[in-house]
Amino acid sequence: MKNHSSEKEQQKLSLTGSVALGTGVMIGAGIFALVGQVAELAGEWVPWAFFAGAVVVGFSSYSYIRYSATNPSSGGIAMLLKAAYGPGVVAGSLSLFMFVSMVLAESLLGRTFGTYLLRPFGLQDSTILVPVLAVAAIAAAALVNMVGNKWVEGSATVTAAIKIIGIAVLAIGGILAAGFSSLGRLFAISDRTAPESGWWGFPAGVALCILAYKGFTTITNQGGDVREPKRNVGRSIIISISLCTVLYLLITIAVTGSLTVPQIVEARDYALAAAAEPMFGSWGMALTVGIAVIATLSGLVASLYSVSKLYAMLRDMGQVPGSKNTNGHQALFITAGLAIVLAAFFDLSQIAALGAILYLVMDLGIHWGMIRHLSNEVQAKKWIPWVAIVLDLAVLVPFVVLRARSDPFTVVITVVVATIIVITQWLVVRHRGLPRTEDHEESHQQSND
Repeated sequence: MKNHSSEKEQQKLSLTGSVALGTGVMIGAGIFALVGQVAELAGEWVPWAFFAGAVVVGFSSYSYIRYSATNPSSGGIAMLLKAAYGPGVVAGSLSLFMFVSMVLAESLLGRTFGTYLLRPFGLQDSTILVPVLAVAAIAAAALVNMVGNKWVEGSATVTAAIKIIGIAVLAIGGILAAGFSSLGRLFAISDRTAPESGWWGFPAGVALCILAYKGFTTITNQGGDVREPKRNVGRSIIISISLCTVLYLLITIAVTGSLTVPQIVEARDYALAAAAEPMFGSWGMALTVGIAVIATLSGLVASLYSVSKLYAMLRDMGQVPGSKNTNGHQALFITAGLAIVLAAFFDLSQIAALGAILYLVMDLGIHWGMIRHLSNEVQAKKWIPWVAIVLDLAVLVPFVVLRARSDPFTVVITVVVATIIVITQWLVVRHRGLPRTEDHEESHQQSND
């Protein structure tokens, strides 16, 4: 019995494997596809926007770390929301906001894979080939996940190392090619102009940058599959965010040193490849494309692993359809299927906007639940979630306002999706006779009293 328990523990993810999965999702579409979109909003302030995104996510991660340290589990975000609000409409809706935003991130990874792979052939804008390659990439990542945990961890660890080294080489090489003065220009604030969309463009750009970091939540969702989770989940999150912050700053400094803002915006779906060409020539672009392909494929593998865990948890809680007693890959098939549909019909900009809004709304719900109901249970300091709420609102509101002006269709779609989720959860709660959120809040209040 003891040997069986020891063998089972060895099959779980190590600290290195957990960090690899987190960075595997973060170092993907976020940096390869979003630099151009962030430049469109933040102008010359792109590096600072990515740094500000790290600050916002740093405060946000506190709530996740405190809960995971006390209650590690697979599908951790769903359990956090259930603990805060009860198994009702609020918890179910916010959990599905998170699930949909993560599925959107997978479709973003898929389309980024297609865009970069086609870049050497000048076909990166193809409305047929990009979604076809995106679908193929998501399907391939699902097949890897069917093999099991050790394959997921092994592939994530190797590819994470390749991505980190590759992006570091590109970034340092780009800075050297542009001259060390590019580092100095980062702090030369007086020489910078306001973004074309006005100063609201900067916090709006930060909202998109958060997509490049939110992969840390995959670590929360795999809590039950990590060795010594009460210790390693928090460490994995901190290491992943710190590592990505350094890499993102270096690469955005290199890109802005190589291309003007209009050039970055023009190549917004493949800005890193466009920046590598003048710096290193054709081999530099080929290297960037190679790293992008590895980054997006490995990101898909890691994300599908984590998001399917979240769906399985929601299924077992009765919040989404599915068979609870299945031993197959039902949650994986549903997650990959939804990502394939989204990748086929939405472009990168729409996917990023939808994902950012849904994620930030869910994140606000996490921090409010931590403040109102969970701070004593998990020994959390309330002022940190309060700061996280203020920062989330500071980037979400400008992003929604500017997006409504430039692309009202995407905002309308986001509202429709959110409304459908809430109504569906209300019907689920009513049909299954689950406890209402208000009843759960009353029980929380009585236990606190």
